[in-house]
Amino acid sequence: MKDIHGYLAEFDDIPGTRVFTAARARQGYWLNQFAMSLMKPENRERWKSDEHAYLADWKMSDAQKQAVLARDYNGMLELGGNIYFLSKIFSTDGLSFAEAVSTMTDMSFPEYREMMLAGGRSPQGNRSISGSY
Repeated sequence: MKDIHGYLAEFDDIPGTRVFTAARARQGYWLNQFAMSLMKPENRERWKSDEHAYLADWKMSDAQKQAVLARDYNGMLELGGNIYFLSKIFSTDGLSFAEAVSTMTDMSFPEYREMMLAGGRSPQGNRSISGSY
């Protein structure tokens, strides 16, 4: 039987991937609650009218608030965001899921779309940061 901490640490070895663990869920609780609040039309309107004021109502870290304002989705994921909750932010901004995800790569949206249509990113060199897989 594997030690749970060692097992969870293995998730950090996947390049470009942040597995949403219980620790990330705790870290990102208020970030994700904020994102989910955007499901209500009245909250979307408040958000669109003054993002800084709307964020002031949430117990998020300064780093989380800055990542939201910059639309730094990789940063939000690193700070405990869950992509399915964060989708409420980019949907409010009028972006499709694919358009938003393309901002998390080093590709433009057309390049990202073509890569995905061609079968996605090669797993070669993308399985392990440490090179152990």
